[in-house]
Amino acid sequence: MEYTKLGSTGMDVSRICLGCMGFGDTSWVHKWVLNEEESRPIIRKALELGINFFDTANVYSLGVSEEIVGRALRDFAKRDEIVIATKVFGKMREGQNGSGLSRKAILSEIDKSLKRFETDYVDLYQIHRWDYTTPIEETMEALHDVVRAGKARYIGASAMWAWQFQKALHIAERHGWTRFVSMQNHLNLIYREEEREMMPLCREEKIGVIPYSPLAAGRLTRDWSPESTLRAQTDQVAKGKYDSAADKDVLVVQRVAELAEKHGVLRVHIALAWLLQKRPVTAPIIGATKISHLEEAVGSLAVTLSSEEVAYLEEPYQPHTIVGHQ
Repeated sequence: MEYTKLGSTGMDVSRICLGCMGFGDTSWVHKWVLNEEESRPIIRKALELGINFFDTANVYSLGVSEEIVGRALRDFAKRDEIVIATKVFGKMREGQNGSGLSRKAILSEIDKSLKRFETDYVDLYQIHRWDYTTPIEETMEALHDVVRAGKARYIGASAMWAWQFQKALHIAERHGWTRFVSMQNHLNLIYREEEREMMPLCREEKIGVIPYSPLAAGRLTRDWSPESTLRAQTDQVAKGKYDSAADKDVLVVQRVAELAEKHGVLRVHIALAWLLQKRPVTAPIIGATKISHLEEAVGSLAVTLSSEEVAYLEEPYQPHTIVGHQ
């Protein structure tokens, strides 16, 4: 395993992050998630492979993901050696103040997340989306207070417009509040819209980038065709992100396959090797639901692409409609 600093912080994280949305309760919106018994071997294998970075969210299975991850890491790891990241924003209950980034919501949800994790703090507390109904000043001050209270070591953001992220950074600096250190955005070989503004902003501001969906929900790992897995059949979020633009992306997928054959490696290795060489990508978030997914992802660290190969992979790209945020 390779390790690097998260953005401008001094915290060491593995160059592969385990995404934990797939661990939880099938009664949630995603029917393909694994229960606790099925999840624990994957979390344990991640630790054995040297992965120390685990990302989830309070809204994943409405808290069950945090509970599963917390118990597994308590049983299999030393708290000071691992990095736990979670997110806040999504709807956690019916009624008023059950979602969003108000001071009331943030200070309530961080305590609930800590209780589910069975820990005193999280290492990275992220806003899952931009809250158009709450002043960003209120959100940033509440996050600052979470850090000052020792309940989070760092704060991060996810999935927003670059101008919004810059505004949040500016507000924090103006008031002397805690600054975002990471951006969890949507980035892979067939969705590169983040390279227009967000990635240059993150480079300039020394923000660590931890992309989600780095394999485009598996579409970069196989020929472009329907698949019979439960996730392929039921994951409407992934269908909305990629299926409508499938005709644009076939050539990119074909070139991934071509370079994989040339290097004698798996397609996943090529797709992740491309992402890992992008600045300032810190660690792609791999949503593993099989041990083989982890082993394959870690294998990508041994693959190096030439500048000519990177250009060859990128050349067929066509603009896409923005997905992931509004």
